Amino acid sequence: MNTEKIIELEHEYLMHTYSRSDLVIEYGNGCYIFDKNGKKYIDLVGGLATCILGHGNKEFTEAVKSQIEKITNPTNLYYSEEQVLLAERLAKISGLGKCFFSNSGTESIEAAIKLARKHTKKTQIISTKNSFHGRTFGSLAATGKNKIKSQFRPMLQGFSHVEYNNAPAIEKAITPKTAAVILEPIQGEAGVIIPHKDYLKWLREICDKHEILMVLDEVQTGCGRTGKFFAFQHSKIKPDIVTLAKGLANGIPIGATIASDDVAKSFEKGEHGSTFGGNPVSCKAANFTIDFILKNNLMANASAQGKYLIRKLNNIKPDSIKEIRGKGLMIGMEMKSNPSTAIKSCIEKGLLANLTADKVIRFLPPLIINKEVIDKAVKVLSSVLEDKKL
Repeated sequence: MNTEKIIELEHEYLMHTYSRSDLVIEYGNGCYIFDKNGKKYIDLVGGLATCILGHGNKEFTEAVKSQIEKITNPTNLYYSEEQVLLAERLAKISGLGKCFFSNSGTESIEAAIKLARKHTKKTQIISTKNSFHGRTFGSLAATGKNKIKSQFRPMLQGFSHVEYNNAPAIEKAITPKTAAVILEPIQGEAGVIIPHKDYLKWLREICDKHEILMVLDEVQTGCGRTGKFFAFQHSKIKPDIVTLAKGLANGIPIGATIASDDVAKSFEKGEHGSTFGGNPVSCKAANFTIDFILKNNLMANASAQGKYLIRKLNNIKPDSIKEIRGKGLMIGMEMKSNPSTAIKSCIEKGLLANLTADKVIRFLPPLIINKEVIDKAVKVLSSVLEDKKL
């Protein structure tokens, strides 16, 4: 089927909830993807931080295939080896106690909200402005973006939002009914907003002082993207609950909610569940992904290549650039005006990047990226920005 026909069918049969480029992806190889016409693109989107091992990894394919050939979903009515192995691994890496598996970041947040309320027997949760935690009603209520909430009110009650990177504002918002604070270690959808280096440490102290839970949304920052498996590990603290998804299974749907033993035991049988959550195919994919990250030192590569990419971006001189910021391979280049035309021109020249927060070009490439690919990408981006004079 050709590109035009696929786009025609999308218009006719799919709900129009996405803004799509006129691009039909056919396959991928490493940090490159190819469209229906065989055109090659450097991929700095990485499936929005999901395909962290790159595209077309044959070992990954064989691992997932081997599980599919056995069984796909025996359900959580029975034990599953891959599921318990993944739970053990994540509990040990995080330093927390127990896991609950779902299918997405949104679902992992829903589980965290329910668990926080159940454990504390309180209903109020403090979140931050401009945050993004998902699109279901619980996670949407936690989200601090009115633009995506206004059409769906009334929201789930009990959520308040304060300024990000402002620890005193968190403390001021605490009441006797506060169960938890929930936030991203780095705000992704808001434009890669990086807080003060001691922000999480201060919040940990505040939460301990007031005996409330600290919930960290690491859906985008987790799985090695910032140079450590969890971004909170840079601050040498531990949350009470942390959520994962996106890159955990290299693009296969999975979500994880990990909690300390004391908090986790508050969930009793029948109080939460997921038909597909923790299925052996997703868990096999996640186990392979973690193994690959560790064996190939991809966290160290994310740190090194991220610094290199930021350095190269800083060498681009157009005065349309306001600021470049990032940690590891989670990088944002804020422009002085909306760069949508530049994004389109990049696609035309074989480079994929993501636009978020209206003015930020966001880079979330696979963790396998190297200097050669980065040099090629920055060369395209630089030429586009010079041409467009944004």
